[in-house]
Amino acid sequence: MATNEPQMTWERMCAAINEEFLREGEPNIDHLRECMQAYTSNISDWEKYNMFDPQRIRYTRNLVDEGNGKYNLIVLCWPEGQGSPIHNHAGSHCLMKILRGPLKETMFAWPSKSEEGDEYPEQSMQEIRCSIYQTDEVAYINDSLGLHRVENPSHTDGSVSLHLYIPPITLCEAFDDNTARTRTCKMKFDSRGGEQVATD
Repeated sequence: MATNEPQMTWERMCAAINEEFLREGEPNIDHLRECMQAYTSNISDWEKYNMFDPQRIRYTRNLVDEGNGKYNLIVLCWPEGQGSPIHNHAGSHCLMKILRGPLKETMFAWPSKSEEGDEYPEQSMQEIRCSIYQTDEVAYINDSLGLHRVENPSHTDGSVSLHLYIPPITLCEAFDDNTARTRTCKMKFDSRGGEQVATD
């Protein structure tokens, strides 16, 4: 049966995400996921955020919307074969929409802590599952579900994803695959609103 619902354009998706945070109370994660799922990726919509590392040796983080401090909407560009370390999300929700796939997500269990409970003894990270996401699929993670690593499994084409972080993440912990040792990573942007950020 035909509906009169307007198509979910990039602009409508971004506006719908913003509107969710104008309400009182906690944002509806399921509704936000539906908004992102309803949008069909078109490179002409997000081309100005499609900024890859010129040397193609790391992924880039390109800010779309700061969300008035309540959320960040970011386009990540993944060169061939490049990915993130295993990391947490510092208590935030993360929705990931694939704008151009594929992207591989590997989930890991939290490492076991010492008897004192304040640090991680040396240990290998334990994989829970692995998923390959294609264009227009949406994935979700928060710290209660575990840790993850995201990477582009292709060695011939770059991948692009749209990430919604609630609230914004300024710092996260990265975990070594073989030892579970952690390091704190400061989240930086390579571009804002389609304009490249100057580097030191």
